[in-house]
Amino acid sequence: MMAKHSKRYRGAAAAIDRARRYPIDEAVRTLLDAGGEAKFDESVEVAVRLGVDPRQADQNVRGTVVLPHGTGKSVRVLVFAKGEKAREAQEAGADHVGADDLVKKIQEEQWLEFDTAIATPDMMGQVGRLGKVLGPRGLMPNPKVGTVTFEVAKAVREVKAGKVEFRVDKAGIVHVPVGKRSFGADKLLDNVQALLTSLVRAKPAAAKGQYVQTIALATTMGPSVRVDPLVARAGAAA
Repeated sequence: MMAKHSKRYRGAAAAIDRARRYPIDEAVRTLLDAGGEAKFDESVEVAVRLGVDPRQADQNVRGTVVLPHGTGKSVRVLVFAKGEKAREAQEAGADHVGADDLVKKIQEEQWLEFDTAIATPDMMGQVGRLGKVLGPRGLMPNPKVGTVTFEVAKAVREVKAGKVEFRVDKAGIVHVPVGKRSFGADKLLDNVQALLTSLVRAKPAAAKGQYVQTIALATTMGPSVRVDPLVARAGAAA
């Protein structure tokens, strides 16, 4: 049985042409204008279907992007580091800093009160033991996305400023939060464009045919607005 949508959702959906692929700036405005607002500041998410086969290692799209206006969410950062690097992480604003003590806490207590984990390379021997805990949750530090580094202060500041990771799922779709409804059209547009530019740059050499297939924007409680994927394809061809 299909779930019943609220009156607010139905009103928002009625204002969106489901058959249309909107220019990106119009899509953002339409998303914000459609229907009434929820009782909280909704997140805005972008979903992009890519023409890749995620089962192939050389087509597994993954990367990061620093959103110009952040995500609107306070990010809790944990850093695995010792000595001077631990001090640098603390001064940069990391929420939790430690070494073997944090590894033990996570291992024994399944403690996961953080959103992003960063580690210095010399700590990865110990952190690697947490693979079964952190891996499935997308929390394992990874050099490919800049979370295994000796430049811990820079990494912490970037995450706090709005750096987000993207990764294609098994269905070939990338889901990324790009801000809050309260950001307004201009800031959201800047963030969406930054994400699409990064996705295009992350195109695998092995990907054939149409890379960006569909793009959709949606708020937490609202219907989606479909975006003309030519906006990203043009960037891929540039």
